[in-house]
Amino acid sequence: MAQGHALPLLDICKALTSLGVKVTIIATPKNAPLILSKVLNYSEISLRTIQFPRVPELPEGCENTADLPSMALLVPFLKATESMRPAFECVLKEMLEARSRPLCVISDFFLGWTLDVCRSFGIPRIVFHGMGILSMVITKGVNENVPSILAMPNSDPIELPKLSIPFTVNKCDITILERCEDPNDSFLSILAAIGEADANSEGVIVNSFEELEGDYIVALEKFYCQGARAWCIGPALLYDQNQIERPVGSKQADPSQSYIEWLDERVGSSGVMYVSFGTQAHLSDMQMDNIAHGLQMAGHLFIWAVKSATWVSSDNGWEDRLKGRGLILHNWVDQRRILSHPAVGGFLSHCGWNSVLESLSMGVPILAWPMGAEQPFNAKLVVTGLKAGVMVRESGVGGTVASEVIRDGVKELMGGERGRQARDRAREIGRLARQAVEKKGGSSYKNLGGLIKFLKERVKERE
Repeated sequence: MAQGHALPLLDICKALTSLGVKVTIIATPKNAPLILSKVLNYSEISLRTIQFPRVPELPEGCENTADLPSMALLVPFLKATESMRPAFECVLKEMLEARSRPLCVISDFFLGWTLDVCRSFGIPRIVFHGMGILSMVITKGVNENVPSILAMPNSDPIELPKLSIPFTVNKCDITILERCEDPNDSFLSILAAIGEADANSEGVIVNSFEELEGDYIVALEKFYCQGARAWCIGPALLYDQNQIERPVGSKQADPSQSYIEWLDERVGSSGVMYVSFGTQAHLSDMQMDNIAHGLQMAGHLFIWAVKSATWVSSDNGWEDRLKGRGLILHNWVDQRRILSHPAVGGFLSHCGWNSVLESLSMGVPILAWPMGAEQPFNAKLVVTGLKAGVMVRESGVGGTVASEVIRDGVKELMGGERGRQARDRAREIGRLARQAVEKKGGSSYKNLGGLIKFLKERVKERE
C-alpha cells in the first residue's frame, strides 16, 4: 500500500493478462479508485476490497504510505495491515469454494503475514519488493552482517562475500544502520518477521530485466528457500504501452495536461530537465530554495514537480522571472508521459527504482540524488555500473546540498561530456528494455511465460 509498489504491480497485472491469465487484485477502499483508473480497459482484471482497520495512532482514512503525515508512523501502519488477515482468508476461501483456485498469490514484501495464509490453502506465495535485483542482494547481504558493519570505521568500504559489485558500498549508503544501533527498535523486529516470510516464499518477481541486472540473479536466489526462483519480468511499464516510443506529447495527452503542451513548444531545444523526488522524500524549505537557485543558475530549461504544499521560494518573484524557462507543478503529474516526451533530456531524481526504470526505459539519463532506503545503491548502479547518469554529490544521503552543487550537476548532465556519454548509454539501455518485453524472443516476456508454466505445473502436482 505505497504508490511505488502499487504502480509496478498494476503493470505486472496487465502483463499477466496478455498470457490469458485472470487477475484478482485485493486492496483497501481508499486505494481502489487509483487501481480502477489504471485497469478500466482490462476485463480479465477484477478488484476485491477488504477494510483497513481503524488505528488510534493513524489519521482516519490513512490506507497508503503516501497518506502518512510522517514516516515515523510506518510501524503502526505495518502492524495495522496484519488485522486484514481474516478478510484476506475469506477472499481466498470464497475463490476455492467457487472452484477458482488461484495459481498463486503475488504479495507485496511488507505483507509478510500473507505467507501463512497462502500455506494454509496450499497456494504458492510469490513475493514482490519494488526494488531492483542488485539493491535487493546488497540489502539482504547487509542484513546478514549488521553487527560487523556497525563496528567498522565509517570510511571503510563494506565487503560482501562472493559478490562482485560494480561500485563501492559505504556505511553512509546504508540508511537503516542508524536504526540498527538500537536493538529495541520496533521497526527492526517487524523487518525480521517480514524478511523470514520473504525468504520462505516460493519465488520472487523482480521489475527488472536480464540485460540490465542478469549477473545478480543467482546471488538473489541464494537468499530464498531451496528451489525458489527470481523471475525477471521488467520493465513492467513497457507491456502496457506496446513497445512505447517517445511520442510528441500533445497528440496523445489529456488536454488538461498543460505541461505537455509546454513541453511540445520546446521540442528541438537543447533539452528540458525534469525534476522530481517521488512521493515520500521530505525536503526542508532551505533545500527547496537551493534547488530553485541551482536550477536558475544552471540556465537550462526545466520542469519541476513539487510535492511540498507549504514551500514558497524565499526569493520573491522567482517564478515570474523564470517564465518560459522553468515550469513549477504542484499537482500530480504523469511522470511517464513527461519522461517519454522528446523535449526531455535529463531527470534530476531521488533514484527510486520505478523512477530509474522509467527514465532509462525512455532513454533519459539521470542526475542522481538519493534520499534514503535503497536509493544510494540505485544511484551508484546508474552512474558507476551503467554509466547512464551523473551523481549530484558523492557523500551519501542527508545534509543540505548547496545550490552551486545542483547547478554544476545540471550543467554537466545537460551539456557536459559525461552527460553526453550518459545520454548515449541511456538510449542504448532504453533499446534493450523495449527488446526485453517483446513477444518474440524478449527475455522478460519469456520469463513471464515461464512463471505461468511453473505455476500451472504446481497445480498438476497437487491434483
